[in-house]
Amino acid sequence: MQTILKHNRGIALLIVLTVITLLVATAVELNRRARSSITAAMVLRDRVTLNQIAASGIQMAMAVLVKDKKDSEIDSIQEDWADPEKMADFISVLDFEDGQVTVAIEDETAKIQINALVQFPEGNDFNESQHLLWARLLQSIIDQDTEALEDIEPVEIINSIKDWLDSNDNDAITGLTGAESDYYEGLEPPYPCKNGPFSHLEELGRVKGITPELLNGFGGIQGLARYVTVFGATEAGSSKFTYGGKININTAELPVIAALLPEGNEEFAMAIYEYRQEKSDDGFANSLDKEWYLNCPGCKDSGIKKNLITTAGDIFQIRASAILHGITTTISAVVRREKEKKSGKYQCKILSWQTL
Repeated sequence: MQTILKHNRGIALLIVLTVITLLVATAVELNRRARSSITAAMVLRDRVTLNQIAASGIQMAMAVLVKDKKDSEIDSIQEDWADPEKMADFISVLDFEDGQVTVAIEDETAKIQINALVQFPEGNDFNESQHLLWARLLQSIIDQDTEALEDIEPVEIINSIKDWLDSNDNDAITGLTGAESDYYEGLEPPYPCKNGPFSHLEELGRVKGITPELLNGFGGIQGLARYVTVFGATEAGSSKFTYGGKININTAELPVIAALLPEGNEEFAMAIYEYRQEKSDDGFANSLDKEWYLNCPGCKDSGIKKNLITTAGDIFQIRASAILHGITTTISAVVRREKEKKSGKYQCKILSWQTL
């Protein structure tokens, strides 16, 4: 009898220990879930705060651009919006309890307009001056690494971009290397040729012949995405539009300046690029008013066509990066400065808004 009682007591003890173990495990799991929920809620809260901080940076940059338009009709790398230190000073007035934001502004007019390769609004024929721009830019990228980009042919890329843009979708491809819907629908997965303007830079990656390396760059070499833009449409009445394709020589990067020069005159590009940045004790040494590039040493006969360039731009890309508790959120916005019809005052219209 005593043996049975001892046995039962042993079983009871095991049951109690098992129950305690289960209760402890349950408590630990509930605690873990509670902590996970709290952490998730804090991260969500921080994400919302980060978006608000970054958006504030975008708004401040837009205010700087509007003020710049009031002060000057010329846009250049010598202005406050293009100076990281001065932009940091402007942003410092945004007194956040927690977190901080950095802002950078780029002139989209400093880039080659993809959609200007074809003459809109008809959208059928090459814009010959833009055709030459593309040929020179592509060749300059290829020349930086001929081994990695040896299979890239500028003429194939240009013809394929033209076929993507033009309104014709028939068997008449451009040259021997273009591509219409028949080509793209034979791919896996298939997709149609757009036969219209590019809306996003990423679309270039869908065009025949454009590799990820050519588009995005590699090994320290910048790709097409750095030097081209989809923005720059101008209304042409009756829901039609055109693309002027003019490039702001005051803000263009070196490869774009080189592409503006006729073949054989590329050596003038560096002189023009450096002339813009020369400084004296009082600041920038050279004024970047109209036709300033002719004053660069030896550049009077550079051959840059006036119909390809401008010294002003109203479309800008703003990048605002907010940091809070080790988390970063970046917002990229493309804005266009324009005059408000009723008030006559300048404002920035948002054309694109992306959280990266």
